[in-house]
Amino acid sequence: MEPKFNHFDNDGNAIMVDVSEKQPTLRTAVAEGTIRVSQAVLEAISGGTAAKGDVLSVARVAGIMAAKRTSDLIPLCHPLALSHVSVDFELMPQQNAVKARCTAKLTGKTGVEMEALTGVSVALLTVYDMCKAMDKSMELGNIHLVHKEGGKSGVYERGQ
Repeated sequence: MEPKFNHFDNDGNAIMVDVSEKQPTLRTAVAEGTIRVSQAVLEAISGGTAAKGDVLSVARVAGIMAAKRTSDLIPLCHPLALSHVSVDFELMPQQNAVKARCTAKLTGKTGVEMEALTGVSVALLTVYDMCKAMDKSMELGNIHLVHKEGGKSGVYERGQ
């Protein structure tokens, strides 16, 4: 049986999913992604010497702000009252990369996967923006959902 796309009505019109009858549950989503950078950019990030300032602090705030505004960016996403959003970074010197991880939580009727994915994406875009004067060849990638829980579909763990 082919899965039903729930963002379309029977006539094929785009709709926002009706979650009115759902019961609120605690929902969590974690997303990750990376940006590959030059050695010089990685050193500027880790040493706090980038011309535009503290790259990871600004990228953290940008990711949090983006997660909060996901419904303004992604059509048909529900506006959510998030109870927690965090963005964390890991410097990966062997790969000349920075990994970003966004966690989003709420108690509600719909999941927070899009908020976590939006948060990590904008955090990485902000790293690019703040460092592009040094290296325009930076590469964002491997943006994916790592974990989600809550709601009818239960727990998802990437790779399991």
